[in-house]
Amino acid sequence: MSDAAWGNLIGVVTIISMLLFIGIWIWAWRKRHRKVFKRMAEIPMEDSPEGPLPTPNGRAKADAHRSSQP
Repeated sequence: MSDAAWGNLIGVVTIISMLLFIGIWIWAWRKRHRKVFKRMAEIPMEDSPEGPLPTPNGRAKADAHRSSQP
């Protein structure tokens, strides 16, 4: 490839990357996501998290208990 072709390719990749970044940024800052992100930000500060705790095999305790029954 010639130098001009590489320059065009790099320019296109840069523009696509920038548009992707801006799209993710807009998605993350939408008002409907605020409640979920606020809740997720508070999780590390809790003494006991809500919901079932994961087990070493990746399943939640409730699922592991359910699957061990005959």
